[in-house]
Amino acid sequence: MTTATWNGTVIAESDDIVTVEGNAYFPRESVRDDVLRPSSTHTTCPWKGRASYYTLEVDGRVNPDAAWFYPQPKDAAKEITGRVAFWRGVEVS
Repeated sequence: MTTATWNGTVIAESDDIVTVEGNAYFPRESVRDDVLRPSSTHTTCPWKGRASYYTLEVDGRVNPDAAWFYPQPKDAAKEITGRVAFWRGVEVS
């Protein structure tokens, strides 16, 4: 089982992980809805497509843009469709 933890709280947990470029992508349904806040941030990867972000909020602490996903990944990255990855201090183990 792979977990994502931030601020001492497990925010995602799954045994169905896809790893791309060293990042663990969790199924969206394995991520707690109550810790995600929409973000207006977007970035573009030449081979994955346009990424969107979530800000995490746990126990009153905020971690801006700490989760990302590709709403419509390019064909080369179709295996991350419907998945979320983390960074900015989120521990994945």
